[in-house]
Amino acid sequence: MSCKCIAAMSGGAPLSLHTIERRAVGNKDVKITIKYAGICHSDIHQAREEWGKGLFPMVPGHEIAGEVEAVGKDVTKFKVGDKVGVGCMVDSCRDCSSCKAGDEQYCATGAVMTYNGKSKYKHCEEYNEDGGAPTYGGYSQCVVVDENYICKIPDGMDMAGAAPLLCAGITVYSPMMYFGLKPGMKMAVAGLGGLGAMAVLIGKAMGAEVTVLSRSESKRDEALKELKADNFVITSNEAEVAAASGKFEFILNTISALYEPQLYLGMLAKHGKMVLVGAPAEPMSLQAFQLIPGRKTISGSLIGGIRETQEMLDFCAKHGITCPHELIPADPAKVNEAYERAVKSDVKYRFVIDTSTFA
Repeated sequence: MSCKCIAAMSGGAPLSLHTIERRAVGNKDVKITIKYAGICHSDIHQAREEWGKGLFPMVPGHEIAGEVEAVGKDVTKFKVGDKVGVGCMVDSCRDCSSCKAGDEQYCATGAVMTYNGKSKYKHCEEYNEDGGAPTYGGYSQCVVVDENYICKIPDGMDMAGAAPLLCAGITVYSPMMYFGLKPGMKMAVAGLGGLGAMAVLIGKAMGAEVTVLSRSESKRDEALKELKADNFVITSNEAEVAAASGKFEFILNTISALYEPQLYLGMLAKHGKMVLVGAPAEPMSLQAFQLIPGRKTISGSLIGGIRETQEMLDFCAKHGITCPHELIPADPAKVNEAYERAVKSDVKYRFVIDTSTFA
């Protein structure tokens, strides 16, 4: 079936209107009419080939909220009319220990990404001997996905605000859960973009004392007054950084630009953990003695599995959390403008495309 979309036709090229073909609905498939698609910073990295070579034409978008339009005959989890979400992956091997444990994002042979990937497994409806058909993301009118890689958006949750949860929300929720964030713990969030905002909201809902670490004084009021963070530290202010030395038990680092890790490691308490969820394109330097004294830990985390993503959506619905966002039409000019503004951190805190507005 033909589907209108917004695509990058080559690496670094401006996005433009395009048409793609979606597969017919298979026995275990769900066809989703996409209502909203969040713009994640990783969309920009990949469309501009800042993380390596891409597959073009590329239709970005892995923060997808929509409505079930049709289901295959063997689908048991969803019905027509359900409000659903699709995140960063649409398949995996299903057989490795990670997949069986519900951690499909760590599939031993690689999850099939929602875009800029290939349907590489023989059980995929679009598998072929050339390595699989390319996947296309959410900047489009519809998508067809196996039911096991879809989540239900809870009743009453704003769908535009829910869309970014499918990446930004789960990306911060998963490490909080895995690394043991507890009520009363002193947590810092480094960076206040889309990931950072969600980390503040979810961290507060989990009962942590949340401090925002930012290089921008202009973020202070929004962090403290709008997002209700407990504290704010300007990372360029030596006095404020010194006052935060050894303070935090947990730092969630969402920064996607190059930075100096030692600045943040110095703020970790003994036995503290810093988890990286932002992914700068450039390599960073690290000295062992930034970790050894104090038995500090630096780690990373990649989105979350389907089960945990559903858990996150339910948690956010319970606590009234959606992502603050700016809605834009499905117009390539507006999306290109949004990319430029996102790079400058000129958005609170996610652009979301209203995909019902395709011309």
